[in-house]
Amino acid sequence: MGTRSTEMAKTKKASRMNVTSRRNARRRHAASPNSAKKRIFRQKGVTKTRIAAVLKHVPWNTVELENLNPLLQRQFVVGSGIMLARVLLKKGCIVPEHSHVNEQLTYILEGALKFWIDGREIVVKAGEVLTIPPNMPHRAEALVDTVDLDVFNPPRADWIDKTDEYLRSN
Repeated sequence: MGTRSTEMAKTKKASRMNVTSRRNARRRHAASPNSAKKRIFRQKGVTKTRIAAVLKHVPWNTVELENLNPLLQRQFVVGSGIMLARVLLKKGCIVPEHSHVNEQLTYILEGALKFWIDGREIVVKAGEVLTIPPNMPHRAEALVDTVDLDVFNPPRADWIDKTDEYLRSN
């Protein structure tokens, strides 16, 4: 009789573990980047659910060239959850210290930028990439005339709605 009780207890425990495992697997799948659900992100000025991605072919010469200050111009294209910006900086242009919720990749096409970030000075030259995690304060200076491509995830709401005064006041 004692053996049968032990077997029943083991069966109940295994059954509970299977339910828990299935529940955890569903949670992992729902949170995975490949799940069919739309991801939600929160950023002031940006809709909470991403817009469905659409195919676009955009020549840079068709994108508005914004003059932010005498030494700084930019263009950008926005996708459903990502933004690509082409930034033109004249020698001596300063991008004041700032931070944002967006992850940023900076790729220098021409020229060089000096960054002050995470207590370090980093010079990024043509052909090099700098990855900047979300919420990390940084500033930059163009050492020569520079063309850089910046990728942001999610898109920069302050750039889209033109509330990025820290760039427009130089």
